Amino acid sequence: MTQELTQNRITDLFSQKSDRLLSVYFTAGFPNLDDTMPVLRGLQATGVDLVEIGMPYSDPVADGETIQLSNGRALDNGMSLKTLFAQLANCRQEITVPILLMGYINPVLQYGVENFCRMCQSVGVDGVILPDLPLDLFLDEYAPIFRQYGILNVNLITPQTAESRIRLIDQESDGFIYMVSSASITGSTKGISDPMRAYFERIQAMNLRNPRLIGFGINNHETFDTACQYANGAIVGSAFIRHLQDHGTSAESIQSFVQTIRS
Repeated sequence: MTQELTQNRITDLFSQKSDRLLSVYFTAGFPNLDDTMPVLRGLQATGVDLVEIGMPYSDPVADGETIQLSNGRALDNGMSLKTLFAQLANCRQEITVPILLMGYINPVLQYGVENFCRMCQSVGVDGVILPDLPLDLFLDEYAPIFRQYGILNVNLITPQTAESRIRLIDQESDGFIYMVSSASITGSTKGISDPMRAYFERIQAMNLRNPRLIGFGINNHETFDTACQYANGAIVGSAFIRHLQDHGTSAESIQSFVQTIRS
C-alpha cells in the first residue's frame, strides 16, 4: 500500500520497538462467550506487544485441532462478528495494545467488507489477518476500503512463497509480514528444524521493508527465542489456547503463560 495511512498503533509499535516482539492469539468467545475482554485485559497486563483475536469460523482450514476446537466451542457459545464488535465496543477506554482480528474472509464478506472495516475502526481494531484472502483480490477489490478506515491487512508468506511474490507482498504491505514457519497447520510443528532455519535465513537476507513476525509452531521460550534471532518477533497461538483450556482465563494464569514464553 503506497498511500500513507492514518496513524495506526501497529506501525507506531514497530517504529518504537524492533526486536523480541510477542504477539499472542486467542479465539474470541473461548472458553466462554464473555471471556474475550478478560483475556484481552490479562494479555495487556503482561506487556505483550500485540494481540490477535480470532474470529470463530466453522471451517478454519489453516488451523490445527486446538484452534479448530476453540472455534467450534466459541461458535457453540454464540460468538459472532456482531457479538465480538459489541464486546470490543468500549475496549479503547482501557486497552492500548494494538489489536488485530484474525480469521477467514467468508464471515467478513457476509458481514460486508465496508461495514466490517467501519466497525473495526469504531471499536479500535488496528489490522486484520485473513489467510485465505489473496493479495491480488485484496488489491483489486478491497484495499481502498481498508485504507479509508485505517485498517491494515497483514499478509502471510510461507517457505513455498516465491521470492518475486514476497517482494510484491512487501511492497504492498504496511505493518508487518506474517511468516508462516513451515508448510503446516497451526499447532502442528515441534521445534525449529534445519529447513525452517534455512527459510528464516533466506528471508532475513532479503532485507524486506516491513518487519516480520514468525508464527505456527512457536510454543515455548526456546522456539520464541529462536524465531527472534531471525525476525522482529513471534506469534503464539495454539499453546495459549491450550493453556486457557487447562488453566483458565484469570490474570494470574495468563501472566504465568506469557512469562514462560518470554523467559
